[in-house]
Amino acid sequence: MAQAWRCSGLRWTADGPVLRWDGGRGSALTWGKRVAFGVTEGGVRTCVGARGNACPIRAGVSGRSTGARCEECARLDRAHSVAADTIADDPRPYHVYLAWFGPGLTKVGITALERGSARLLEQGAVAFTWLGVGPLMAARRTEELLRAALGVPDRIPYADKRAVRAALPGSAAERAAEVEDLHARAVGLGGWPESLERASCQVVDHVEAFGLTRLAELTGLVPVVGAVSELVAGGVVGGELVAAAGPDLHLAVADGRNDGRKDERRDERGKGSWGGDGRGVVVLDTRLMTGWELVPAGSGGLTVPVREFKAAKGSEGVQDGLF
Repeated sequence: MAQAWRCSGLRWTADGPVLRWDGGRGSALTWGKRVAFGVTEGGVRTCVGARGNACPIRAGVSGRSTGARCEECARLDRAHSVAADTIADDPRPYHVYLAWFGPGLTKVGITALERGSARLLEQGAVAFTWLGVGPLMAARRTEELLRAALGVPDRIPYADKRAVRAALPGSAAERAAEVEDLHARAVGLGGWPESLERASCQVVDHVEAFGLTRLAELTGLVPVVGAVSELVAGGVVGGELVAAAGPDLHLAVADGRNDGRKDERRDERGKGSWGGDGRGVVVLDTRLMTGWELVPAGSGGLTVPVREFKAAKGSEGVQDGLF
């Protein structure tokens, strides 16, 4: 029987994305690599714990949860989260940034200076620029100022980010334009905290780091057809890695019929579980892998529930949501 592994998530390094496993092992991911694994038969997804500590009761969690934590562990994890605004006395300096995920999808956020651009890679930001750096509370006040004055959110749903990746503007200049405009408007505002040092606009583009040029070329021939909605006991995921952004892997799959397993919350189109000929690119959110015991899969395939991508009403052909 093959040894089972437990995934601890996708991490971004200077050399690209790496799948991390409990115990410290990492699997580097490169474009064109075959990604194939199965969930153990009869397996149950269990809570991953909080802040490096195991869940004391190994509680079962939903296959659709991206956090893979029970209610109590989720509460403990959030209680020590800068993102949740529960820490006010962190002495580290923080960057304020603008992150762009596609046309009309720009957010403002903060990240510890020592983390560099890792947070932007983890979020799947296609382009970004720093706005300034300073103490945590000054960074927080600046973030709130920009949200109120410019109408820029501090969160964008992952579904919206995924829906636009295969149809981004072709040039770095086009992708940078919205960020540059918002940066100019932001630095022209009054009310910035005196302790926050402003930064000039220098847009960093992640299209090549994410492999999105390759994704755009491939999806001209084979569409992005769906996203894995959950893993299930005995299920298999297999495909060729085309691109990766944030926690997402974009996998080219040869058989999209899903072996009869369909997501009951999707529309049935009568052609397998999705796609007319069973070929396409499927997005796997690696956060869905945590909490399961996983084993290698030979030829791969796809026998887990998948949701279709659908253009939103009134989008005039431009997708702004997954479902």
